[in-house]
Amino acid sequence: MTTAPQTTDELYRALQENDRRPYGRTRTVTAEELVDAAEQFAEPVPLVHALLELQEAYTYGSEPRKSPVVFARLLTLFDEQPDVFDERRRHTLFWRFKWVANALRALPEMPLASLRQWLTEMRDRYEKAGLGLQPYYGQAYQLAAHVGEDTALAYELWAGRRRTELSDCEACEVCERALYHLAAGDDERALGVWEPVLAGKESCQEEPARSVSHALLPLLRTGRIDRARELHLAGYRGCRRNPSMSGEVGRHLEFCALTGNEARGLELLAENRNLFDEVDSPLDLFDFLTSVEVLLQRVELLGHGELPAAGYAGRTWTVAGLRAEVRGRADDLAARFDARNGTTAHTDRRRARLDRAPLLDALELTLRTRSLDDVTPAAPVAAPATRTTAAVPDSLPELICQARALDEQGHPGAQACWAQLRTLVAARDYTHPDDPSVGPLVQLCADLLSDEASRAGEKDEFADAAALHEEAAGLYDDAGVPGDAALARACALLAAAEIPAEGVDGAEAKAAALTAAHASVVRLHEETPGLAPYHEARLLRLRATALGIRLQTSGSKEHVAPVFAEVDLLHAFATRHDVVGQISGALLLRASTYAISGDLPAAVTEADGLLDRLRTHGPAWHLPRTLGLRGRLQLGLRDAQAAHADLAESLRLATDWPADVVDTARLHGDLAEACMHLGRPDEALRHLTRSAELDLRRGSRTDAFCAYSNAAQLCLDLGRVEDCIALLDSLLAEPDVAAGEQDDRLVAQLRLTRARALHAGEDIKAAAAEFVALAAESAGWDDDPGSHAMIAAETAVLLGESGEFGRAREAADQALAAHARAPRYEQLSNCLRELARLQAQQQGPDGLADALALLADAGRIADAARAAAYEACGRSLDSALAYEHGRVNAYAGEYEDALAALEKALALLGEPGPEEDRAGEWAECVRLAGAVEGMYLKRPAPALNRLDAAVSRLTALGHTEEAEPLSSLAARLRDEE
Repeated sequence: MTTAPQTTDELYRALQENDRRPYGRTRTVTAEELVDAAEQFAEPVPLVHALLELQEAYTYGSEPRKSPVVFARLLTLFDEQPDVFDERRRHTLFWRFKWVANALRALPEMPLASLRQWLTEMRDRYEKAGLGLQPYYGQAYQLAAHVGEDTALAYELWAGRRRTELSDCEACEVCERALYHLAAGDDERALGVWEPVLAGKESCQEEPARSVSHALLPLLRTGRIDRARELHLAGYRGCRRNPSMSGEVGRHLEFCALTGNEARGLELLAENRNLFDEVDSPLDLFDFLTSVEVLLQRVELLGHGELPAAGYAGRTWTVAGLRAEVRGRADDLAARFDARNGTTAHTDRRRARLDRAPLLDALELTLRTRSLDDVTPAAPVAAPATRTTAAVPDSLPELICQARALDEQGHPGAQACWAQLRTLVAARDYTHPDDPSVGPLVQLCADLLSDEASRAGEKDEFADAAALHEEAAGLYDDAGVPGDAALARACALLAAAEIPAEGVDGAEAKAAALTAAHASVVRLHEETPGLAPYHEARLLRLRATALGIRLQTSGSKEHVAPVFAEVDLLHAFATRHDVVGQISGALLLRASTYAISGDLPAAVTEADGLLDRLRTHGPAWHLPRTLGLRGRLQLGLRDAQAAHADLAESLRLATDWPADVVDTARLHGDLAEACMHLGRPDEALRHLTRSAELDLRRGSRTDAFCAYSNAAQLCLDLGRVEDCIALLDSLLAEPDVAAGEQDDRLVAQLRLTRARALHAGEDIKAAAAEFVALAAESAGWDDDPGSHAMIAAETAVLLGESGEFGRAREAADQALAAHARAPRYEQLSNCLRELARLQAQQQGPDGLADALALLADAGRIADAARAAAYEACGRSLDSALAYEHGRVNAYAGEYEDALAALEKALALLGEPGPEEDRAGEWAECVRLAGAVEGMYLKRPAPALNRLDAAVSRLTALGHTEEAEPLSSLAARLRDEE
């Protein structure tokens, strides 16, 4: 708080502003300052309000030691000046006796006698005030359950009494009744009691998040697995990072630990690291730490005790280290509560939770299911051996010879040989074999450098690849193998040509570099004598590849023929010398060139011929790649069924070979596209997430985040809101994202999708906060004002839905300013019309002037769009604007103006035809005009004429569905005549 309030009005405004803040340290500190400010005023009422706000901040900020102290001040004020407490303040005061009982119960240093004494005080006060005792008996039952006494009588004394105005809300009482049955071991009865809360029919500040967290394990035990998953996703979001709901967070961690989702549990623990330091309630902390230990114990039992874990601030933790720390603290808290209560209840409950066995081996909770191996910071787990991988020889000379022989063929098995040799050569005790068949050590070092360079090129690390190939070429020269040296230099030339140019036209510069690289490779080829057929074929392949990449870069028709010429040379040479891999390589290049040049049918024909050859002559490892190409070509030809068949077969065959032989991530992405065309979105979603996972594993994080972004959007389109939010929360918590190391626009897209998902999930407050933050951030995107215009427009609508029309207007003005630089006619028009509708709907006549001002802005956008010959993808901007004028005026009670606007909309739309594109919009205009005319202007006869004529027209055109609302309205008007 910058300055203390100087008047009571300023104090009340500050209290209202603080009430809008989330619970936590900022709100609590401000509440403390406002109490100090309230004490300067002579009136006691402002102080009462400030003290009530402070107690609420302590209660929901998980500071139970301070809440009773504040309440004692309030109770003293009530005893000394009861007239200060009007009916509402008096109700609040008596309600909060329960808060104090809960706070005292949470403090093990508070003697049990003091807890019972407070309940006696509560009972006496309630009786003196003539209040029902059901709330008192509710607290007495909760104390008995906490202590571990026989609760049967206490439960009946509470649950059997009629509720009063001071009883806990329905949702909280449902939870207590369900927990009673749960403690008795009756999962089914507990879930039956819980159903209204779990179904969202009852809710409050703490519910349904509290009930959901307790219901997760009973749902699993009774076989309701899908419901448990659904409630975990929605319920966790309602309690995460909240100190006053640390127990609820903990139960979600426990759920992860017992369903094979230990990796997600560690991820959620990291997200809630603040709870270790911010939870001041010993009882809540005991609950949270026990759940954390359940998770850490499970991870350690699975052999991952050395994994990093998020724990207390000030040091780094491993799972094993944090578990030991947590165990000590939780044991101490259990002992303190049991000593206070004179029972062993807390120790027993803690042991029962720690002794639970997993309920499921593996439950797919989110779209981004990861195992503990996936989060282990170690070398990647080796892929399982494939059926066709050549065996790696034990003899070192044989290993070197086999690596080179397989490399000459382009066989994927060469990779395993090179990897083994790299390990052997790096060892201190390595001794190179004195064998003429393997050559000198310098030649082997060149081979390993060449392999490393190839892998760098596959990752688009072209500068590294070029440097490594050049270094390898020098070593080959030293080893006296000119053919290998020439090949390495040719690879270096091509890699160097692909290094992105800076400060110039990228495509043009790259095309020029590839032209030069091709000429250099041709010269190198011609000037190197004594080349073996294998070397010549590889050089011809590089020549054709350089020109193929040039064509792909430039898109110039002039660059097509040179590619085919080089491909023909390669094919002829490889056929003459029976270089099998390069024969199929030439045919694959020819098919790709047809595709790049736009002749998809010819590309498919080439791919068909190549597949026939591969099935007969091999090499078999080219089959999945060629099927993948034909599948993409079929997508281009809009034959999704054929594309799906080819891509699925390619994916099946790819399992026969090492993971990096075929780009399986791309195959999954292409299959997702095919599935969408075939109307199989759920299957598409599985392929998208699999594609993203594979990209992550090979280090292509940007590609992975793009695939995940598409998956999240598809989730949202399918109505799987919680899946969408859970996926995006997981991505946004990634270290490189949190540290700002990922592309800021890509991260903004993830956040934008999340904000839209929150909106779809009716979490308007959270959605608005995210949209406001994104609008502020995108305002600085000088290179992309159009995106800022769209984000600011969505922000304005969301603020309008929240009733914050001042802030909504500011956001709309930002959108208009950005629109002036990069027009977004349709999006801005939609935003302004919707904002006008919301303001008129919520504020009626008082909001009419501002609503009409928004529509005036929409009118100017429609005029500009018309002048620019812009055609909207959806509704006509002019007719939509006229309709909105009608609706806005109707909300404000200006019915004549409303009817005139609707008449204008109908004129702009014209009579509907047999097509359905305008029939619905036209029918809605008629319906609203009929309602305004018949019901509000009390002119039923012309309204019925209008409606009857429209019904006849629509029915004759076959638009029976559109005619139904008009028929219903006409029937209603006739009934009212």
